[in-house]
Amino acid sequence: MRISILTDQGDIHTIEVDSQMELENIKALLEADCNIPVDEQVLIHNNVELQDPSSTLEANNVAPDDILTLQRRAKKQRTNIAAIGAGPSAGPSIHPGQISQGGGDPHNAEQIRQHIISNPGMLRQLRETQPDLAAAAQNDPNRFHEMIRELDVQRRSAETARIQEINQLNADPFDLEAQRRIEEAIRLENVAANMEAAMEYNPESFGRVTMLYIEAEVNGHPVKAFVDSGAQATIMSPECAEACGIMRLVDRRFAGIARGVGVAKILGRVHSAQIRVGKDLFLACSFTIMEGKGVDLLFGLDMLKRHQACIDLKKDCLVINGTEVRFLSEHELPNSARENPELTAEELAAIGKSDAQASSSSSTSAVQPTSASGSSASAASIPLGSRPTATPAATTPMPAPASAPAPASTPATASASGGTYPEEHIQSLMALGATRPEVIAALDAAGGNIDFAASFLF
Repeated sequence: MRISILTDQGDIHTIEVDSQMELENIKALLEADCNIPVDEQVLIHNNVELQDPSSTLEANNVAPDDILTLQRRAKKQRTNIAAIGAGPSAGPSIHPGQISQGGGDPHNAEQIRQHIISNPGMLRQLRETQPDLAAAAQNDPNRFHEMIRELDVQRRSAETARIQEINQLNADPFDLEAQRRIEEAIRLENVAANMEAAMEYNPESFGRVTMLYIEAEVNGHPVKAFVDSGAQATIMSPECAEACGIMRLVDRRFAGIARGVGVAKILGRVHSAQIRVGKDLFLACSFTIMEGKGVDLLFGLDMLKRHQACIDLKKDCLVINGTEVRFLSEHELPNSARENPELTAEELAAIGKSDAQASSSSSTSAVQPTSASGSSASAASIPLGSRPTATPAATTPMPAPASAPAPASTPATASASGGTYPEEHIQSLMALGATRPEVIAALDAAGGNIDFAASFLF
């Protein structure tokens, strides 16, 4: 049989159907013809809404050549907890947990409240951003409804203001400042859309990634070693070396300065010590003793390559000589790896210093460690990898080892402060990109020690 569909716009669509066809199939056809989603379609016959989607046309007394009215149901407004927590002045911030609500509808506000208190993660997030709203959701429903209405009014006001601002910016297409602001607004919208897509399709990217630590033991002292394939050498802090009882073996001829993401002072090197990894795997290892923060023992690339280790993230273990050493779980990590302390004044100064270097000129990524006497040591420079460290430079020179030979006599240069420095020291620092006056000033500040002067310059 043939029936006619009359839309809100006055259009008439005639379709051929069977009297036994269900309403849900009729709506599917109308979605293609009228471009109205099924869940927004309202079919009316003889002033009666046809509500049962599984009922047939015959059951609803629809006869051939009858006219059905098709109306579009108003789409429910959507909001999200990010808008509740951030307020109208916050930038684009999309978070999971979007829920339906109407700003002034107490029923929808109650649905929001029930959704929040039934979701511990959402309630915890709301406590961090809007503690008053979280408390009202748990203890005072009437107050919560009122706050939801106020936030909805603020959101609508902010949206109206945004639209007015866009209209003002579009009023003069030749205003360069207006075009710049429009470009920035489009960029922010793209950023928000990109973040929303990431949260929808790969939310795991917003999770916290734990670093790779393994259980180890040095000279009978247990230590949790950080596995870092981006570090050139295996590094141990002086405190850990003292606790392990190997500080007496430090060869200070290999002292120097390590540069990479940060700057740190190398005290020396322990050439050979035994380290136990896992339960019963004993390895020979050398340690670079370096001042720094955040890690006691760093298992570097030298040990990984020497023992042909494999970082197997699928099995979550470090494979060495066929032995699987599991990585520690998050609750087993040392406090320094689980906490996020604020940056110290020295670290902030180091960050500012590195930014200034990047803007002025490109410099070498590492400084060759030198001995206290000024001769080049045989150890390679140690990039700090992913662990930024910065230590305040000392103001007194490091004493040379008693067995170190006296440096050969070289032409000396007098400084403004009255000191004299070997020309080879000045030339070695100038080779790193500094000018001669800068080098002499740094040597003055470092008391003539070339290692500390290098840390002052870079």
